[in-house]
Amino acid sequence: MKKEMKNEMKDENMPRDEDIKEQDQNNDDESQMDPQPIYDNTTHKGYGRLKDKVAIVTGGDSGIGRAISVAYAKEGANVVVVYYDSNDDAEKTREIIESYGGKCILMNGDLGKSSFSEEIVEKTLKEFKKIDIIVNNAAEQHPQESLLDITDDQLERTFRTNIFSMFYLVRTALPHLKEGAAIINTTSVTSFRGNPVLLDYSSTKGAISSFTRSLAINLADKRIRVNQVSPGPIWTPLIPSTFSGDDVKNFGKDVPMGRPGQPVELAEAYVFLASDGSTYMTGQTLHINGGDIVNS
Repeated sequence: MKKEMKNEMKDENMPRDEDIKEQDQNNDDESQMDPQPIYDNTTHKGYGRLKDKVAIVTGGDSGIGRAISVAYAKEGANVVVVYYDSNDDAEKTREIIESYGGKCILMNGDLGKSSFSEEIVEKTLKEFKKIDIIVNNAAEQHPQESLLDITDDQLERTFRTNIFSMFYLVRTALPHLKEGAAIINTTSVTSFRGNPVLLDYSSTKGAISSFTRSLAINLADKRIRVNQVSPGPIWTPLIPSTFSGDDVKNFGKDVPMGRPGQPVELAEAYVFLASDGSTYMTGQTLHINGGDIVNS
């Protein structure tokens, strides 16, 4: 029987090592994970910090993206949840957003194709008339023990999803962004630490860091802020769907806090970077990684 976990950000509800069971590596559905990721702090009701804002969140159906989308809705935003093919996860995310009074559009497709970004922006403007926040969060990874095992197809696919998509979406949305808009990118601790079995993934995350800093400078005179969040080991569908065995069982044990983080533990950072509380920040990185000290 699947272990139920409260969606509350309390230490006693965080998974310990023995809580992480062997997962089905062929399934990236969040509802099938054991234990379930924690995506919502139900004791926090929101403060209206994003009232009437319109946010596009890629990879918004599950994991970190779901936590961001839910937190934005609680702060008064309407959310366009962009995802690839996990329809059940996306529908659940929409239900949660609507339960908090937010409006939600679901859009599924391949962000690695520039035409999909055009569809996203067009539909967002048609429904909500504006775009205030873009969260570039979608990503994929394919562990390989050797560089020799990374095919041309894998390399291109990873770069298209993880970094080309950010160029496509921001480029398409930029003419519609006003002063005060916020762009928030998800990089990774692998951008700063590297990872021996995630060579192409880590390379895309390094590119995202450079993209964030360069775009921040480029858009500073337009008063459009660009920042990034750098997660460490976070318990999301990406982990059991791409790793197996002891890699999953021991996931997150090597950081000072000794456990993987939960998606909800990143959500507040994305709220902060989208809100008026961070108006003097651009080109910056927030590291949320369980105590791993890195140079940014």
